Amino acid sequence: MGNRPGRHSAPLPTGGRRRGAHSANFTPDRRNAGFALDRSAAPSGRGVYGAGTSGFTPAGRQSYAASDSLARAKQARKKSRGKKIALGVAIALVVALAGGGTAMALYLNGINQTIQGGMDETEKMQLVEQLAPSKSEDGSYYVGIFGSDARKGETASRSDVTMLARIDPDDGVVDLVSVPRDTMIDMGEHGTQKINAAYAFGGPSQAVKTLSAFAGVPITHYVEVHFDELKDVVNELGGIQVNVPEGFYSDTSGLTIEKGEQTLDGDQALAFARERHAVSGGDFSRAQAQRMIIEAIVEKILAASPTDIPGIVESLARCVTTDYSVTDLVNLALTFKDKGLTMYSAACPSYTLNQNGVSYVGTQYEEWQAMMRRVDAGLDPTDEKAEIPEPQASDNELGAASNAASPRDYKDLVADAMTTDDVVSAKKDDKADKDA
Repeated sequence: MGNRPGRHSAPLPTGGRRRGAHSANFTPDRRNAGFALDRSAAPSGRGVYGAGTSGFTPAGRQSYAASDSLARAKQARKKSRGKKIALGVAIALVVALAGGGTAMALYLNGINQTIQGGMDETEKMQLVEQLAPSKSEDGSYYVGIFGSDARKGETASRSDVTMLARIDPDDGVVDLVSVPRDTMIDMGEHGTQKINAAYAFGGPSQAVKTLSAFAGVPITHYVEVHFDELKDVVNELGGIQVNVPEGFYSDTSGLTIEKGEQTLDGDQALAFARERHAVSGGDFSRAQAQRMIIEAIVEKILAASPTDIPGIVESLARCVTTDYSVTDLVNLALTFKDKGLTMYSAACPSYTLNQNGVSYVGTQYEEWQAMMRRVDAGLDPTDEKAEIPEPQASDNELGAASNAASPRDYKDLVADAMTTDDVVSAKKDDKADKDA
């Protein structure tokens, strides 16, 4: 890939496996530096589309009057019919993929080489050693998402995008959390650095190791997104629907993006994902925009016909590098399409900080730990009133930020700084407009 943050193959100490409280339905296949799908993760057909946080929720959460037995019987028949249809589509796709013979095998191998070929062999080996099997009984696992928005012809050695995603196929929930790229980190022999420097020092494996220590969770999969190429996917999807929190003019692209709900084409989506100077929250706002772009693409994919999903995954292969295989991604998409998807979005509670003349981002430790405990429980990360279950409430590793280097006594520093709370929220604005 021409626009990935960079290639680095310096050997890294991998250490022992980290303790995790989660297990994935995807298990390591050390032979090809990828992951083999556990067939227990196949779609079960429990749900249909509903109205969730991002437009999709499991239908199993609906309630019906106990006295209306006829309505319940009809609904049961609809669910059964939905299961059969979903199962039929899945079987048809599997048969098509398996029955294609040598040509189909070469086709799938070509896509796998595209999405798994953005790293050299040394990077692949180091990454495989760093990725940790999840140990949760609920089927959830964590994914590290990294990326660069470097323009064509530019060489980026640091990752401009750092996100952590918790994937829960069983309950149809995805939590997407941004970690500011300038977060102040103790990087051992490299001293105090910004978290995005991890990629420069050790490539994908070091980026995963650093994010895993900061969040206090094992990371099972790696995804690298190339935003400059993502615009082509947006165009192929016919644009994406985004509720832009605040309008702005982009000096870089020469585009004006209006505030409000709208369909963005590829160029507009890229301008939205890059802007940090003309928006109120600076780089915090840019991270929010990047999450919104990813969420909108996921929603568009899940709204597509099941038979179109393999082709869409092929398009996405051009703008990502990952240890996932194409069959893993297709099956995961079909699982969420069948059950419905609720997506939550948040950012690590942070504030701007200047240390010895260098601009960093500091971590609000108590708030970050509480957020990661909600994330791990599959709750809305931003719902501070949510009751955190005991297993997460007593897990001190979650959100421990053991490698963070910003001051632990941060309350007074936050009072005079820009924080992640300064980012304009489209949802909050809509609510304010209604209240008015």
